[in-house]
Amino acid sequence: MKKFSSKVLLGLVIAVAGFSASAQEFKVGVVNLDRIFREANSAKAAQTKLEQEFSKREKELTDMAAQLKTQSDKFEREAPTLAESQRTSRQRQLVDQDRTFQTKRREFQEDLSARKNEELQLVIERANKVVKTLAETEKYDLILQESVYVNPKHDITDKVIKALNASR
Repeated sequence: MKKFSSKVLLGLVIAVAGFSASAQEFKVGVVNLDRIFREANSAKAAQTKLEQEFSKREKELTDMAAQLKTQSDKFEREAPTLAESQRTSRQRQLVDQDRTFQTKRREFQEDLSARKNEELQLVIERANKVVKTLAETEKYDLILQESVYVNPKHDITDKVIKALNASR
């Protein structure tokens, strides 16, 4: 009976040792997408491209807002001295201009948001290819993109950013 229990105990020790050895081989990495969007050259280039593409429309909106504010301030100063018909007419004109401005601003925001999503999706696709290549070459079992807490030894964001910058 003692031989049997020592053999079982030896078997359990070997099984536990084998399990812990295989658990140590499980390799995990974590990628921080926010850092990639801030630090990768392709993300910075996308941001510059968007700024150039939308800067003219943004300036037009800024100018339009300033003009509307100037006209509104002028109306506020002059309103007490205007005839009722003039006051009503200028109020309608200001309301129409404000409506036009709000519509243009909303269209601008929608267009900018859509283009930003397109550009960020391209960055994500490139980053995912780099992550997949990195996972295959360095034998990662699992790579996560979002997490609550990451031990710095598992953070591979720097490697991904370097590889992205090198591939551009």
